[in-house]
Amino acid sequence: MTIWQAQATPADLQAFCENTLVAHLGIQIMEIGEDYLRASMPVDHRTHQPYGLLHGGASIALAETIGSMAAHLAAAPGSKVVGLEINANHLRSVRTGVVVGTGRPLHIGRSTQVWDIRIVDADERPVCVSRLTLAVLAPKIT
Repeated sequence: MTIWQAQATPADLQAFCENTLVAHLGIQIMEIGEDYLRASMPVDHRTHQPYGLLHGGASIALAETIGSMAAHLAAAPGSKVVGLEINANHLRSVRTGVVVGTGRPLHIGRSTQVWDIRIVDADERPVCVSRLTLAVLAPKIT
């Protein structure tokens, strides 16, 4: 049984991200499963910090992208979702390659959602764990 209220493909979500930070960082929407959303991000000059490691802010941008897109798909039709709080623990450094994040819901409510996003390296080793809380805004009645 799916958790999604809206239907979309990875290509639909990718098109929605044109000309945004998501596109600039090279984030690619990979998969929408029954209860998760997965995306990847390159570890290169766009996502490095000055020491040549994956920037923690880039990991957070990947986590918030995954959680926000997933929350949008899981919210009631016509609702908007906006981030309230995100936290992250950076567990391992990465210098090159690609990282992959998977977001799964911890709570899907009418007014809030909480998502767990886990980012791993090419060897499936944990790089970052994050929790994103979002507000679900009901459609405005006109």
